[in-house]
Amino acid sequence: MAEAGTALSAGLKNRHVTMISIAGVIGAGLFVGSSGAIASAGPAVLIAYAIAGLLVVFVMRMLGEMAAANPDSGSFSTYADRAIGPWAGFTVGWLYWWFWVLVIPAEATAAAKILNAWIPALDQWVWALVITLVLTVTNLFSVANYGEFEFWFAMLKVVAIIGFIAIGLLAVLGLLPGSGVSGVSHLFDTGGFMPNGFGAVIAAVLLTMFSFMGTEIVTIAAAESDNPAEKIGRATRSVIWRISLFYLASILLVVAIVPWNDPALAKDGSYQSALDIIGLPGAKAIVDIVVLVAVASCLNSALYTASRMMYSLGRRRQAPSGVMRTTGNGVPRVAVLVSTAVGFLAVIANYAAPDQVFTALVATSGAVALLVYLVIAISQLRLRGKLEQSGTPMPVRMWAHPYLTWVVIVAIVGILGYMATREGSRFELLMTALLAVIVIVVGVLTTRNRPVPSGVAVDELDDAGTYGRDRV
Repeated sequence: MAEAGTALSAGLKNRHVTMISIAGVIGAGLFVGSSGAIASAGPAVLIAYAIAGLLVVFVMRMLGEMAAANPDSGSFSTYADRAIGPWAGFTVGWLYWWFWVLVIPAEATAAAKILNAWIPALDQWVWALVITLVLTVTNLFSVANYGEFEFWFAMLKVVAIIGFIAIGLLAVLGLLPGSGVSGVSHLFDTGGFMPNGFGAVIAAVLLTMFSFMGTEIVTIAAAESDNPAEKIGRATRSVIWRISLFYLASILLVVAIVPWNDPALAKDGSYQSALDIIGLPGAKAIVDIVVLVAVASCLNSALYTASRMMYSLGRRRQAPSGVMRTTGNGVPRVAVLVSTAVGFLAVIANYAAPDQVFTALVATSGAVALLVYLVIAISQLRLRGKLEQSGTPMPVRMWAHPYLTWVVIVAIVGILGYMATREGSRFELLMTALLAVIVIVVGVLTTRNRPVPSGVAVDELDDAGTYGRDRV
């Protein structure tokens, strides 16, 4: 066995990265959580998904430009380091780590509820502990284990979504006998297409935006594969059809089949409500299995992503040096264990004090997705010129640069401003802002006059005095 060191392996295969990019981060938000957005905006939720999806397509294109030119395990955190300053890379890296650490208890609890319903002899907290420990162990062995689990998790999700689309389409077209579905009349027959006005659509954008969070993980995972630039380029080019098929097509069928104000949406979720109306036998059991796979996949990705971001921060001396120690298989063991430990403390908080503690913790990550997207856009705006001047090959280029980049920046600032005026999201924005200010202050103090890490050549320094890529 190879000796422990500080380098990651290139253990992800082409099929692993492909499936991670296609469906690796589709979680319960699509299968169940989308019902909240539907209840808010009605059939016009399709506009909300289109707006959020378009924004994510642009952000992924910008990130793909930077990542394909210089693949890095720290992804946008490293690019922010070079484009804006070390404090920015520090801030967005730790905020992103915190976001995924809090995904661990959320997904573990969702999985535990399903397993507890099947086998009530074990308490929910026991199931949450078991599933977290199992996926932690798989992440500790090798990155190939993470890739293999994600390959099959993602494959099952793709099959489930395509199966739902096929059944829903047959029902809407009247080709499914006894389905109880009559065309697409529900798009207009219950208060019209936009029953709650355009303001409700904008509110739904906030709900849908966070269901796309994680699309960027492929740029982190690809750094642990052969030919990462090629894989990143392919993933960012395919994001349009992925969003169109998995999100827009499936939600279109849901709102065509289920009246937007049907109480079953809030009770059973979007997919199960649609399948119940169609009359599919065992709809609840089928959806429970799919949701269990989806949350296990997101939990698996959360452990992986949090540990790699912490590892990258360690490589840039923005985290304790111990977190970048790797096993003989190139796994950042300390980073995995620390991320799991913090995540499981949040699991305990969720069961011990869900209203007093856990709600506040979750609120601190409420606007992190938007801050990450904003930093990606600003970084791309500033790095594009440097990439072109240096002659670095750019397999992926942002469309209509810099105009679309500025459109994204203005849109994100506008959404953040809307959050400040909306009662339901103001608390999340304030808590995230408070955490961000604290992290920024720590980042400025920590990265001020920092030395260049050993092993980084002087010619890798950019114009701002920061250093180049993390070697993986």
